[in-house]
Amino acid sequence: MTTTLTRGAAGRAPERRGLAGGFVLLAGLVVIIAAVGIWHLTQGTSGLTAADLFRGLLGEPVHVGGVSVDAVFLGSRLPRLFAGIAVGFSLGVAGALLQSVTRNPLASPDTLAITSGSYFALAAVAAFNVSVPFWASSGVAFFGGVLAAALVLGLTGSAAGSANTRLILAGSAISMALSAGTAMLLILFKESTKGLFAWGNGSLAQLNIDASVRAAPLIAVVLTLALLFSRRLDALGLGDDAAASLGVSVRSTRMTAVICAVLLTSTSVTLAGPIGFVGLGGPVLARLLANRVAALRKHAFLIPASGLLGALLILLADALLRAALTPEGATTIPTGIPTAFIGGIIIIVLAMRLRDAGSARVASSASSIRIHRRFVTVLVIVASLLIAAIVVGMLAGNVWLRLGDLSLWAQSSAPDLVRRALDERAARVAAALVGGAALALAGTIVQGTTRNPLAEPSLLGISAGAGVGAVFVVTTGFAGGGRLPLVVMAVLAALATFALVTLLSWRGGLLPDRFVLIGIGCGFALTAVTTFMLLSSDPWQTPRILTWLSGTTYGRSFWDALPGAAVLALAVPFFASQHRELDLLSVDDDTPRLLGIRLERTRLWVLTIAAVLAAVSVVAVGVVGFVGLVAPHFARTLVGARHARVIPVAMLLGALLVLVADTLGRTLISPAQLPAGLMVALVGAPYFVWLLRRSRG
Repeated sequence: MTTTLTRGAAGRAPERRGLAGGFVLLAGLVVIIAAVGIWHLTQGTSGLTAADLFRGLLGEPVHVGGVSVDAVFLGSRLPRLFAGIAVGFSLGVAGALLQSVTRNPLASPDTLAITSGSYFALAAVAAFNVSVPFWASSGVAFFGGVLAAALVLGLTGSAAGSANTRLILAGSAISMALSAGTAMLLILFKESTKGLFAWGNGSLAQLNIDASVRAAPLIAVVLTLALLFSRRLDALGLGDDAAASLGVSVRSTRMTAVICAVLLTSTSVTLAGPIGFVGLGGPVLARLLANRVAALRKHAFLIPASGLLGALLILLADALLRAALTPEGATTIPTGIPTAFIGGIIIIVLAMRLRDAGSARVASSASSIRIHRRFVTVLVIVASLLIAAIVVGMLAGNVWLRLGDLSLWAQSSAPDLVRRALDERAARVAAALVGGAALALAGTIVQGTTRNPLAEPSLLGISAGAGVGAVFVVTTGFAGGGRLPLVVMAVLAALATFALVTLLSWRGGLLPDRFVLIGIGCGFALTAVTTFMLLSSDPWQTPRILTWLSGTTYGRSFWDALPGAAVLALAVPFFASQHRELDLLSVDDDTPRLLGIRLERTRLWVLTIAAVLAAVSVVAVGVVGFVGLVAPHFARTLVGARHARVIPVAMLLGALLVLVADTLGRTLISPAQLPAGLMVALVGAPYFVWLLRRSRG
């Protein structure tokens, strides 16, 4: 009996040491946060030094520029610090809960579109001038976030064990659609929502400390509830069947964790706007530390550690940003920009460590559509619709013209006012046609080559890279900032992004899932870089930059369509001659090799041309999403899977989609205009949702 007691005591000793290590780690994180918080308090635009602040807190009357230390400390710096801690802690805990219930290391409030859903709900309330108190605004944000999370988790087939690529694709697409809807509200109701534009990238600036104080009890209650469920979450990590055998209600545990995560996310969005990827970074760092501190494998320690690391991340990002740019220079740069950049890098690192689970596949309903007559019929119908859309696009605008005006313009005998209107519209129509066709062709190639029918250029970071190149030229005045440098840099940046994604993905071959995830991570990081350049540049350049980034043909000339037309003239014959190879690449890796095709080299060449097509589309129509997804899928539904038929139909459909979106955008609220990219996103997102729903399982 003595031996048994001795063995039991010896067995409990490592457990006690592990628990002690967990408490030491939590205490250490608190100390580090306190140190960073003190540094954070010394930063500001008032001119107070750390010594002034210290003397003022000791009771000495210190004034700088007629402002007392107490006013600065209580009115600006302490509220900003508390907001950073509250937001970071909330997002860190939310991310840990979401990763646990989905058993997916890439799950977070951002990748599940919770942040975008909360922001959209708040923007909708502001747009319609609904005045609500703080607690009610948190409820509005919660409602939007929980709907977005339910949609994403529902589309991935189940709430747990979802494939990494599928989850991130669903979250990214829903987030893009919600962001487009939010941007639409900001444009349509600019007087009611003007304060939300800068806030939309996440800002810790606070009017006073009241908001953080009111949020603290809710955060504490949700944290307590999450800790009470920690043992259930531990069991859930063993699998649904194992957890159920231990008496854990899997469904209620998962639902409670998701609701807690959405509550925390909505609170953070209400406090500081949508600050991205803190909910990804905090839990990821905590799980990495679990390799050294065994206690973090238990949710009782993992949850608070994730929250503390989230708070540390956001305070460090804010402090480093203000230290690098000076507090005055950092006032125009929201805290969400550096955190989004860090989040993109985290996705890339995690994707490089993940095994490829196989591409998501969409069952084709066109297996019976093989006859040549059907292909010709579809081609004629789509071409006819495109011609009709071109005519309407020429006639529609602030002033609707007539066919007679168009005839006179074609004969160079139209009145001056009509001539100028049609010259402008013709350039916009040409840009829409070229941009839409290029995006559709690029999407067709990317989907077939990666064998991932849910991939497209805007989700692979290629469009974001081209946008960075264009914005760099505009903001720096590189090579005079003219049209040619902009085109060249957009193409080079897109190719550089593609090269980076390919290089990072190439480990044992270009695996489709890894390629897509790394592309998404690069897209997030590059979008943060673009936003940084936009906000830190000359504000007089902002309208021109937004022209390129919002997905619109506004201000385009025929020269903007020329690069895309030239690349299409070369790419279409090339892909037409390689259609059999493209068909084989879309089957599997073994069949092309058996038939003598050099798989990796062919795939690399094909994807490189797709990257160029995506780059020149940015020059023509800006950053437009979903065209490269919707057009190829719709084409396959109509004419089958063979590339010889898909390519021409997809190009016509892509051109038709962008042209119709642009025409609607410049006529629905004329004389104001809605960017074509937003219109396409609002149309493309429901189609994407349908595709994901159709491919469940």
